[in-house]
Amino acid sequence: MDISGITAVITGGASGLGEATARMLAGAGAKVALFDMNEERGESVASELGGMFVKVDVSDPTSVAAGFEAARAAQGQERVCVNCAGIGPAQRTVNRDGSAHDGAFYAKVIGVNMIGTFNTASQAAAGRAASDPVNADNERGVIINTASVAAFDGQIGQLAYASSKAGVVGMTLPMARDLSRSGVRVMTIAPGLFMTPMMAGLPQEAQDSLGAQVPFPPRLGQPTEYARLAQSIIENPMLNGETIRLDGAIRMAPK
Repeated sequence: MDISGITAVITGGASGLGEATARMLAGAGAKVALFDMNEERGESVASELGGMFVKVDVSDPTSVAAGFEAARAAQGQERVCVNCAGIGPAQRTVNRDGSAHDGAFYAKVIGVNMIGTFNTASQAAAGRAASDPVNADNERGVIINTASVAAFDGQIGQLAYASSKAGVVGMTLPMARDLSRSGVRVMTIAPGLFMTPMMAGLPQEAQDSLGAQVPFPPRLGQPTEYARLAQSIIENPMLNGETIRLDGAIRMAPK
């Protein structure tokens, strides 16, 4: 699918992987709409890219619907949806004080990371089903979700996070099969250790130590490398129904 001239919605687009993807797609000629909770940063990035920002809580389907309504009214039917919104707090199944993992904490992580991805992806798909194809393959668009290597190699304290990301991996193939008749592709990227805002908050020594755990290249991934893979997925119509690990061959240790 040709990126130039299409509209793309990027959740979590105000920072990190989402911002890098928005910048790359805008640079390739796409109109971008950023969904995020950070209004100040989102407005700033959108203005810089000539796009638009909508404050959206992905865990709330009503908020997601309002976001798509606003984006489509301003920019037309989106052909690309990249889901980068997510949270990554940690808690053990049994805490050090002997208390059980907090159920509300677990539900929040699932609500943002997994249900939030479902909300955005399903509503993006519904908007495209009635749209016209964009190429000879009768393609109507692509949805790119973001999981994590934690879906496969969840570490100590990552019960909620790993569960949520495993759910994103699990929805990839059935969603792609559901949407095949509509000409909508679904892919998932599972990043390893990347320089996200959360990672940037760690001391440089900690960042270097984590990066050295990656077999090759022995460093943290850059958000632009995620964005480049997202662009390749958009442009290659045979990429569908698959989760791609983007991790430098790392397999996470328990801690």
